[in-house]
Amino acid sequence: MDLYDVMRTTFAAREFTDDPLPDEVLWRIIDNARFAPSGGNRQGAHVTVVRDAEARRRLADLGAPTARRYFAQLSAGENPWNSMHPSAVPQEVIDRTEIPDTFTAPIINAPVVLVVTVDLGVVASVDQHLDRVGLASGASVYPLIWNILLAARNEGYGGTMTTMAIPQEDHVRTLLGIPDHHAVAAVVPLGKPTRQLTKLRRRPIAEFVTVGRFDGPPLTG
Repeated sequence: MDLYDVMRTTFAAREFTDDPLPDEVLWRIIDNARFAPSGGNRQGAHVTVVRDAEARRRLADLGAPTARRYFAQLSAGENPWNSMHPSAVPQEVIDRTEIPDTFTAPIINAPVVLVVTVDLGVVASVDQHLDRVGLASGASVYPLIWNILLAARNEGYGGTMTTMAIPQEDHVRTLLGIPDHHAVAAVVPLGKPTRQLTKLRRRPIAEFVTVGRFDGPPLTG
């Protein structure tokens, strides 16, 4: 596929066929994705390939507490897990919230789940002293994950980047033998999508790209 076509059509695939994702295809996907940039080119990311059905189900279960709060906040009209606006939803409401099957199905049903972690000993957390949630460390791992999804799309496969298991990071470490100095960045189910989207809805450039200042004029073609 043309690069721009891949970029414009790589969607969050959550429903997969029964087709396998062979090791040789997965190897090719990651072999190309590994050229993603990282801070200082230190390449601290690690990818754990999970095919075992029970391990995949356990990963889905570990995301359940996070998902309950997510969907409870959505039902209350809140922006879920927002670091600037604390939730007013009582814990007992969160505990009673049902999780849609569409949340667990991608991780349970995908033939392959990638658990991507990053070595905190090599990332440059340049925003660690700011009075907000840290973001900069993600620059050393999320480009790799996105490259994996782009490469998967190019091979006729797809997936999505999920983060619901991250609050249960200690349990994920125990499940997969991940060392303490590695942070879980994402759980990525991969497989053959049941359908291939060709048109995605995104904001027009004029709504989020400005020139000179944040409140400057929009970039035009």
